[in-house]
Amino acid sequence: MDLEDLLKAGSEDGNTNKKKKVSPLESLKTDLDFYKESIKEVSTELMTEKYTQFPIFIAHQHEVSVGEVILDRTELGTEWTIQVSSLEEFLEVGIVKEDKKEKFIQKFKDPAKYMCLFVIVPEGANFVFYPFEKD
Repeated sequence: MDLEDLLKAGSEDGNTNKKKKVSPLESLKTDLDFYKESIKEVSTELMTEKYTQFPIFIAHQHEVSVGEVILDRTELGTEWTIQVSSLEEFLEVGIVKEDKKEKFIQKFKDPAKYMCLFVIVPEGANFVFYPFEKD
């Protein structure tokens, strides 16, 4: 799923009121555009150092016990914190089940072109692939 798809899905509530609640994903898009060079650098380093071929970046606005903080929203004055993790850690903690590993790998987009995000919002969490460069 792409971030654009999530943004569209979140806005299709059938409510035609002019005053729509702004999706928190709009601020995520803004922050990702600000963060993308740093995220790409970390992603490349993880793959080059053979730590993982499947870097995963966790985007959240609360506390998360998986991964390591690389971009802290309070320090940077942004809305979202980004933590870095990997498919291996997600398997270890059970976010991705072992029997779903191959399917996850097949769906994983080229990490040189896309960041794999695990976006956590109060309603739940989902994987999203966001391009480093706009088409």
